[in-house]
Amino acid sequence: MSLALYDRTADAVRDLYDRRIQEAPVLSERRFFPQAHLFRENWQDIRDEAAGISEGRLAAIPRFHELMEEQKEISANDGRDWRLFILKAYGREWKHNLARCPRTAAILAQCPSVLSASFSFLAPGKHIPEHRGPFRGVVRFHLGLSMPRKADGKLGAVLWVDGEPHYLDDGGTLLWDDTYPHEVLNATDGVRVALLLDVWRANMPADLRALSSLIVGFVRTAMLFRPSYTNA
Repeated sequence: MSLALYDRTADAVRDLYDRRIQEAPVLSERRFFPQAHLFRENWQDIRDEAAGISEGRLAAIPRFHELMEEQKEISANDGRDWRLFILKAYGREWKHNLARCPRTAAILAQCPSVLSASFSFLAPGKHIPEHRGPFRGVVRFHLGLSMPRKADGKLGAVLWVDGEPHYLDDGGTLLWDDTYPHEVLNATDGVRVALLLDVWRANMPADLRALSSLIVGFVRTAMLFRPSYTNA
């Protein structure tokens, strides 16, 4: 898909959902993702598995724009890496990757509402410029695994959501709507590691649930024609 077509499609889908769903940028885990506690309670095990995957092999993990060329403007904007180790994408499991992190896989298996899951590795100094996700049918969950600090000891990786800064510590979580403007900066000398989940939005009207399933099915089918997604 060309970047211009992707942007037009994303704008149309986002506008449709925006008119029907009005929620705050940051969402209640109890209401929208009650299984969030499973990830918080086991964050150290999840962190250890992410570290085992990246240790000495970080360069082998694909950059986001190598998986999805349409995201090149936010992934390859400054020459610093944003790498993603995919566990699930739009309901499709990466079985080989899941086998490498069995504890994380076991927790994901308890959460049928999780549509996509990946470990995110953000290079020192990496800036992801402000952008918006296309699809309000899902919400985004962050679990901090290795959140680096600046020389003064303060957390140095910030996520802005609708203009509000959020600093996650190790084991910290945030559930939010990524169709709001957001950006990320890792203003440290360390790699920021997080688990990213896309979770089906709870309590959608029936027609939007059906449309969401169609959209996800279309994306899942389109993935079959991308060489970068053939290692599932």
